[in-house]
Parts: sequence; structure tokens; C-alpha cells
Amino acid sequence: MFVKICGITNQADALLAVALGADALGFVFAPSPRQVSAVQARRVVERLPSGVLTFGVFRDELPARVVEIVHSVGLSGAQLHGTESRDAVEYVAKRVNRVIKAVPAGKGIFNGAAGFSSWALLVDNPEPGSGQVFDWALMDGIPPGRRVILAGGLTPANVANAIRVVDPFGVDVSSGVEASPGHKDPAALRAFIREARAAAPEAADFPDDLEIFDVEGDRT
Repeated sequence: MFVKICGITNQADALLAVALGADALGFVFAPSPRQVSAVQARRVVERLPSGVLTFGVFRDELPARVVEIVHSVGLSGAQLHGTESRDAVEYVAKRVNRVIKAVPAGKGIFNGAAGFSSWALLVDNPEPGSGQVFDWALMDGIPPGRRVILAGGLTPANVANAIRVVDPFGVDVSSGVEASPGHKDPAALRAFIREARAAAPEAADFPDDLEIFDVEGDRT
């Protein structure tokens, strides 16, 4: 199970998440209580051990600017969390090792995501950052073998059940493990990662290759 801890704003939270077993960290560059600057993110990223994936989270940012920030900070990839077009996603994907494209939960999630060139697809509440759970039944029909990350209202109390119901490639959490916006709760962080690992103990496999999400589940 791939575990991503998002909304990282400081070195202490980043190092704790990694020590507890997180696979990836997210740094928000879009307007948010958890927003960080490129300088702040770089200071944290420089202190992380090798092997930890780091993603910049953007919302409807200019594709060239996304690429510039990812490379200047030294991030592993970009998470595009807005209404980016397929062309914008493809532009970033050609210049950045890993792209996560976020899409809102709703009917026909995977039909709507067809054609996105991305390393993974993240399905979130229609109101990102709300901390609210959506109906996991909407996740029925995940294309076989695709990297789909579940987000939206996950907490230590519900993540294990979410994994059992949805069977995603990974899970993503931000507010569900916070003491206050931008500051993680060590106990909640520990419990979340422990519960996610217990629900799906196999290590996540995340090579660099991109996938084009296709409603038939075929890789192109």
C-alpha cells in the first residue's frame, strides 16, 4: 500500500512521516492554509533521505511554472489538483518524472479521466481539502492494474475500511492527521500509517513509467 502524507509545511513533520513509513510527501503550492513557498519546500526536501517520493501540489497553475518549481525544489513529481486539460497534463508529464492527476469523485470518474497521461490518478472529494468522505461505491470500476490513489476524508479510524472496500493502489491524507492546519499530529500520523499498512501489508511498487488512464483498462 502506497501511503502519501500531504500538506507538509515543516521539516519535523516530514521527517516524522518518513520515519513512520510514509512512501511520499506532498507540498501544497496552491492557495491553502498549508501552502508553502518553493524556498520552504526545498529546505525540507534537502533533508529527506533518498527513496522518499515528494510531490508538489498545484491547482490550475501554468504548466511551465509547475515544471519550473518541481525542478527547482528537487521534487519527484507534480500533483495536478485542478481542472487541467489533457494537454496541460501531458506537457508536465513529458518534463517531470511522475505526475498524479487528481479528479473529483462522482459518476463516471474513470470515464472522465480517460486519456490523462499520468503516473497515478488520485480520486478526491468534489470539494478538495474539505476533509469529508465521499461515497466509496463511486470507486467501482477502477481500471485493472491502474495506480489509483484514494483521498478525501481519510483518518486513522476509517482508512483500513476504505482500503478493504476500494482496494486502491494507495491512500492520501492531509487534514485527517493534523493537530491544526499545516501541523501534523504525531499520534494520528502513526496510527494512520499503521492502519493502512495492516490493511494492505504488501509493499507498493512504483516504477517511473507513465500510464494513460483508459476506461477499458488497457495501457497505451
